[in-house]
Amino acid sequence: MCASFTPFAWGDDGHRDRRTDVSGGAALAVSLVTLVSFDIDGTLEVGDPPGIVPIALIRTAKRLGYVVGSCSDRPISYQRDLWERLHIAVDFTVLKHQLADVKGRFQAAAYYHIGDTDIDDYFATGAGFSFLRADAPARRLWPSNLFAEPPAC
Repeated sequence: MCASFTPFAWGDDGHRDRRTDVSGGAALAVSLVTLVSFDIDGTLEVGDPPGIVPIALIRTAKRLGYVVGSCSDRPISYQRDLWERLHIAVDFTVLKHQLADVKGRFQAAAYYHIGDTDIDDYFATGAGFSFLRADAPARRLWPSNLFAEPPAC
C-alpha cells in the first residue's frame, strides 16, 4: 500500500504547519514525520574536517518528506549560507545548545541528530533525540530503513 500525500500550509511563524488541513474538506489524519538534524563539521562531507555524511543523503531525507536541518557550533548565518550554496531548503538551523527548541517547534514521530562528537551526543540525548554517530563503524548501527526509499506504487 502506498502512502498518500497530506497537504500542509504555512504557519503564522513562516514555517510549514503539517497539522493544517488545506484540502478544503474534512479534517485530514495527521501523519507524523521523521525529523533529522545534522551537525556540520566532522559530520557532513562539506564540513571542516569532512565527515562521512554525503549531501545526497540530506537530499534523500528531503525527498522522503523528513523535517531536516542543521544543529552546529557554526553561526546561524554560516549554516544558512551553506544550505543556500547547496540549494537545499532546510526547515531549521540552530546552535547545538538549542536542539531542544527544535523538538518544541516540530511534532514528529522520531527525532534524530547525526553528529561526530560526544558534545553532539550530550545535546541530542538531553533534548530527547536519538543520537547517531557519524563515523564508519557506527554507521552500520543506524536504523537500516531511515533513509530507504519507499516502494514504488
